[in-house]
Amino acid sequence: MFVLGTAGHVDHGKSTLVHALTGIDPDRLREEKERGMTIDLGFAWLTLPSGREVSIVDVPGHERFIKNMLAGVGGIDLALLIVAADEGVMPQTREHLAILDLLRVSNGIAVITKSDLVDPEWLELVVADVEEMLRPTSLAGAPILTVSAVTGAGLNELKAAIDARLSLHAARADRGRPRLPVDRVFTIAGFGTVVTGTLIDGTFAVGDEVEIVPSGHRSRIRGLQMHRTRIDRALPGSRVAINLAGLATTDLRRGDLVVRPGWLQPTTAFDARIRVLGSLERPLRHNSEVTLHLYSSEVGAKVRLLEADALLPGETGWAQLRTAAPIAATKGDLFVIRSANETLGGGEVVDVHVKRHRRRDPRTIERLAALERGSERDFLVHLVRSREPAEMTEVLKRTPLPPQAAEQALAAAVGSGDIRVLAGRPLGPGTFLMSEAGWRALRDRACEIVANYHRLFPLRAGMPREELRTRLGIGAKMWPDTLAELIATGGVAESGSLVRLPSFAPTLSPAQRNAAERYLAALRASPYAPNAAPPDDPELLSYLVESGQVVRVAENVIFAAEAYRELVEGVVAHLREHGTITVAALRDRFGTSRKFALGLLEHLDERRITRRQGDARVLRDPSANRGERS
Repeated sequence: MFVLGTAGHVDHGKSTLVHALTGIDPDRLREEKERGMTIDLGFAWLTLPSGREVSIVDVPGHERFIKNMLAGVGGIDLALLIVAADEGVMPQTREHLAILDLLRVSNGIAVITKSDLVDPEWLELVVADVEEMLRPTSLAGAPILTVSAVTGAGLNELKAAIDARLSLHAARADRGRPRLPVDRVFTIAGFGTVVTGTLIDGTFAVGDEVEIVPSGHRSRIRGLQMHRTRIDRALPGSRVAINLAGLATTDLRRGDLVVRPGWLQPTTAFDARIRVLGSLERPLRHNSEVTLHLYSSEVGAKVRLLEADALLPGETGWAQLRTAAPIAATKGDLFVIRSANETLGGGEVVDVHVKRHRRRDPRTIERLAALERGSERDFLVHLVRSREPAEMTEVLKRTPLPPQAAEQALAAAVGSGDIRVLAGRPLGPGTFLMSEAGWRALRDRACEIVANYHRLFPLRAGMPREELRTRLGIGAKMWPDTLAELIATGGVAESGSLVRLPSFAPTLSPAQRNAAERYLAALRASPYAPNAAPPDDPELLSYLVESGQVVRVAENVIFAAEAYRELVEGVVAHLREHGTITVAALRDRFGTSRKFALGLLEHLDERRITRRQGDARVLRDPSANRGERS
């Protein structure tokens, strides 16, 4: 399917020509008929000599309704630039042509209407003027035809020319991700809410679940129509009406997109390559407030120039556009920016969901240029790198590629080593991805963090895993796979709840070794009632605990490891023989004090070896040989 769009100055005969070609009056509003002027978008369709059926979008020509014109030209396959023979090229002729040029519409026909009102010599001058006007634009070399909607002269030749131009135009690609920019919302009695637009990038079928972006409303396609005929399936490039279930007209507006649920996330900032019109009399300055037109959407935006303080007329440059409200955009979308009274320029979306960039940063400019010219694989690598570690499903949602093509490009990037799948998992939903460069940076940072921890705490066995996760800024959901990859690649080693560098082992200095030996000797001198003062260095005591040489059972109760084992075995043996044990009984059995006996029994309660029963303890599990657990 193909869509034609008219363009041109007010009262140059656009709607009259459409009516003459199709027999359909595109002016649907009473005010339009009363004033004889198109105000909003009009629609018709035409069967060409080849039998090909095409849709026509008729746009208003008056300068006050340029925003309505912009809502209609974003999805056209061929432009009919209309110029009245009796007036020639006028201001809105040039502005409409500039908009077509910004949107890179290269397939078109210049149609000189009202040819019956002028003599042949004047008509030749108008043709020459139009040819010169087209020369520096995307419509350079387009056919120029003269017609009269009143006499019918030239209409058959125009239909043939349209047929010929469309035969050379490739059909819209089915990218598997349909988008319908809404340009009309209305209600039909007995059916409910209906939206219309030009379907791009995919197909819709009756029964499909859909989402409205940016509002997030969900719905189902109850019915489809094209040219007032019911259809079951709408193809890319179709001018289609969609009957949506469960939504009111107040839930939708012009500028919304109808898409498949989940894949297109609205944004309030995107990077773009913009071009300022050469016809402007002033430059476009940094932080200019503009109106952004993208397909049928219209939203206020601020232009942050990334390379200079201003772009002169005719210049291009990198910019970040920050919108006043969320907008649905994907890489490759074309847009136009306007002030209150004139078109300023336009450009192409290069990246969406972006962070604020530092201006005049060569690395940012280099990255954007690479992204603009890059392959599908390059784009996926950039997507992963911009939010890594990234979950695969989220990455695929943010690419404009068809699902199968995106998965193939992702597999190629993994196969080439540009993208790494964490934890060695097979590529699929739920896997986490990182660019190879991003992974190396993360691994180096993790090693540096752990190494610094070792320098600060040389006697500790390692760094808590959660502390490393927090320092790296990794989400809890993706941390297990990230840690597994760090371990698998030799970045760190795991010791219980701790991580360390693989080559690291706590090592005592000579002074610390002497202090440790003195402390252990003092503990062993009175093994069951050790009143030895702990080392002055708390890290040394932590080392002795972590290395299993001493056991801390309470804040001020510490036993040498061998004495602790003897105490636990003695308590378990006593309980097996007598069934219960008290603090006094333990004190008498080992010749200790109440402080150490009570501390030990409370510790065994915490370890779930014993259970308190009144003033005594019993074995929690009499069948288990708990002494072996010590």
